[in-house]
Amino acid sequence: MHKRNQIQMTLFTSSLIFRCFMGALLCYFLNQLAWSQAYPNRAIKVINPWASGGPADIVARPLMTKLSERLGQPIVIENKAGANGIIGSTFVARAVPDGYTLLFSHVGPIAISPAMQADMPYNSVSDFEPITQVVSAPTVMLVRSDFPAKTFTDFIAYAKNKPNKLSYGSVGLGSTTHLAGEMLHSMAGIDILHVPYKGAAPVITDLLGGQIDMAFINISGAVSHIDSGKLRGLAVTTLKRSSLLPNLPTVAEFYPGFEVNSWYGVMAPSGTSKQVVNKLQQELAAILKSPEVIQILKLAGLDAEGSTPEQYAIKIKEDLLRWSTVVKATGLSAINN
Repeated sequence: MHKRNQIQMTLFTSSLIFRCFMGALLCYFLNQLAWSQAYPNRAIKVINPWASGGPADIVARPLMTKLSERLGQPIVIENKAGANGIIGSTFVARAVPDGYTLLFSHVGPIAISPAMQADMPYNSVSDFEPITQVVSAPTVMLVRSDFPAKTFTDFIAYAKNKPNKLSYGSVGLGSTTHLAGEMLHSMAGIDILHVPYKGAAPVITDLLGGQIDMAFINISGAVSHIDSGKLRGLAVTTLKRSSLLPNLPTVAEFYPGFEVNSWYGVMAPSGTSKQVVNKLQQELAAILKSPEVIQILKLAGLDAEGSTPEQYAIKIKEDLLRWSTVVKATGLSAINN
């Protein structure tokens, strides 16, 4: 009898624990649902890790204006520039994961800087929740209009016949425009001299003047020179052709896997509710399908994306591996930005 009572008591206790657990679980999910449905109920702060008035602002401001309208709450863009975007990114990595502090992310501090620095203050994978990649930003490979090579394949053949005789300009050491040239050197087997500058304007000036032979430049800064006939575009560096220059091939059409994409996206601190992440992604993806927004981005040389959090996470991991490989191959890993 005593043993039977013991068994009954054990079964009762187990049942009670199970019911309490299920009740708590149900309460948790109901609370999460209610909280996510109420989100947002106050202003959201978006950290732009670049200086005010720069290329990132051109993308972020119209998108966040539209997002504010859809969410019914103010969105404040706060510029926290410095250390190639690392300062602002660090701020968000350490923020409370409540959905009210977001990062307007960029390939530089998220994928390139980690490849070049061993002492990063954050982990690009574990310290953030990817929400969506908002745009792809191709660069275009340019030569002067009178350059002997008329096409991308012509240029590669010409460069192979003149090892170490041709030069290309970039906007700075370790920039995407520099690493694009190094990646081309590696994949195509050509030897071209790198000439770093401080910004795109002097690169274009020297390209037009004949001081350098080739350059990779942000597509929005190149179109007017291509349209004027002073420069010739040979290829773009994203995996897909650019909507702004659809007749130009991608480098990847000749060398599969070649990609230099100065993308922008939106991320949150790690631990942010999945419901909030999904809500933000759905709203941003809808905005990025708007003809008005697509046109604004196209004029800036950008292609709208609106990827899922999972797709964006894969993109980040792929770019971390890509840039780590390129940086090591070029001996830039010792550089501390």
